[in-house]
Amino acid sequence: MAAKQRFLSLDVFRGATVFLMIVVNNPSQWGVQYGPLQHAAWHGFTLTDLVFPSFLFAVGNAMAFVMGRYEGQGEGYFWKKVLKRSLMIFLIGLGLNWFPFYDFGSGEFISFSTLRIFGVLQRIAFCYFIAAIIIHYLKTNRLIIYTSLLLLFGYWFVVWIFGKGDPYSISGFVGNQWDLAIVGPNHVYQGEGMPFDPEGFLSTLPSVVNVLIGYLVGLYFTRRGVSYEVLAKLLVAGALLILAGLTWDLFFPINKKIWTSSFVLLTSGICMSALAILAYLIELKKSQSWTHFFVVFGKNPLFIYAFSWVLAVLFWMVQLGGKSIQSWIYDSYNLMMSEALASLFYAITFTMINWIIGFYLDQKKVYIRV
Repeated sequence: MAAKQRFLSLDVFRGATVFLMIVVNNPSQWGVQYGPLQHAAWHGFTLTDLVFPSFLFAVGNAMAFVMGRYEGQGEGYFWKKVLKRSLMIFLIGLGLNWFPFYDFGSGEFISFSTLRIFGVLQRIAFCYFIAAIIIHYLKTNRLIIYTSLLLLFGYWFVVWIFGKGDPYSISGFVGNQWDLAIVGPNHVYQGEGMPFDPEGFLSTLPSVVNVLIGYLVGLYFTRRGVSYEVLAKLLVAGALLILAGLTWDLFFPINKKIWTSSFVLLTSGICMSALAILAYLIELKKSQSWTHFFVVFGKNPLFIYAFSWVLAVLFWMVQLGGKSIQSWIYDSYNLMMSEALASLFYAITFTMINWIIGFYLDQKKVYIRV
């Protein structure tokens, strides 16, 4: 199987992840969404909790197609490409946190002293950087798997040994203590009732494994192609990871906000199973008429995500008759339906606006890469 062959199912998986990411991030009214569209309060798992690890899994899939190109190009080429991409993704994430840079209420520029350092794109940057180094230097799948296990068990050990009181609680989690010591309380997320960042330094380490598993699955596709045997093995492996994650939950609770090792296994298993089902439908059964909607998101994932962030801020800032654009749209829906349904309709409307931008770029063959 040629290493450069592309699989439509991978593009659809990535696009569906971006679609869900925009939907769950833009409900208009927080706290009124349907349960599956909210994150678990602490321990536990919802559909929304699956979105970010799915994106990391998709990042790993994509790496299976590009890492081979770095081999034979020399160390300088590898480091130049990886450092540049990681730094650019990190800075874009930092810029989104800072946007719109100016507080129109106070009439002052937004100070760096209260800027959140961490975030979704920042974690993607760190994960990509670390995963690329592991893949480049360890090379063999066996060593990558051993390293993944070391990260998962090592993380559990550190959290358990160095945590205070309940090591799996928000106040006892050692990762938060380190984040506060390194960047300070003003530079972390403030939405948990206390300074706490779900994308902090320590919990980034197990999330690297989501990328590595995605890479191994993508590599499996490129080397073996898509067949009933390949997909059956992928389904079995996914089921085993789900079972392992649920078992580990008894000792290290499934938790997205501290990205526990059990959470990594559960989400990776679900991603593998979902991808196997998509590949069966798309590659083997040739059911492809519905795929273009998601492919549009998958062609420019980073740009569409960043654009959706900027657009969401503008919808919240721009006032029409004393109400924001966001409120106008939500209130219009809420006149006809419940708060939860109005929130969902707003999220879908907002997501479709972003899809139109992605569709236009796709029609013009404009694909923005970092």
